[in-house]
Amino acid sequence: MSKKGLSKRDRQLALKELLDGDPFLNDEELAEKFQVSVQTIRLDRMELKIPELRERIRAVARENYSKVRSIDAKEIIGELVDLELDKRGISILETNSDMTFGKTRVVRGDIIFAQANSLAIAVIDANVALMGVANIKYKLPVYAGQKLVAKAEVTRVRGNKKFVFVRSFVKQKEVFRGKFILVSLDGEVAL
Repeated sequence: MSKKGLSKRDRQLALKELLDGDPFLNDEELAEKFQVSVQTIRLDRMELKIPELRERIRAVARENYSKVRSIDAKEIIGELVDLELDKRGISILETNSDMTFGKTRVVRGDIIFAQANSLAIAVIDANVALMGVANIKYKLPVYAGQKLVAKAEVTRVRGNKKFVFVRSFVKQKEVFRGKFILVSLDGEVAL
């Protein structure tokens, strides 16, 4: 049976299951998946007491900020929604017109880089970590209103250097990637 032909009860069960697996889907994406109106999705969420996307992101992010050692939580660009120190992390940035070039509505590269850079630093398990080298590539433009998802993975450790690969996506399309070498300064800097 297609998702369009589901009963209200079945749709709500499927909606809850879908959001349990991916809490970062917005109402428009959910409406498209279930082939119903955005208002129907909002009513279903309210009946199921599922908060809107922004609240779901904040709830997940609060859990992860307490794990961060190398950067102050307020310095992270985007919402930190997943973090396993020295392994991986994910942040989500809801872009807006303040982040763009006025004529084009294209999000500025420094914003995209700042999200990737702060995520790369946040994933490091150290009291102090600094960017040593960054090799970056912008692949597609990002426009105001798009959700930018950055995923970081620590790929190698050599002494006090940690190699982090960050890829950023809009709707599963890669828009940015960066290879970062971060240097842990633990023991070298008085805190």
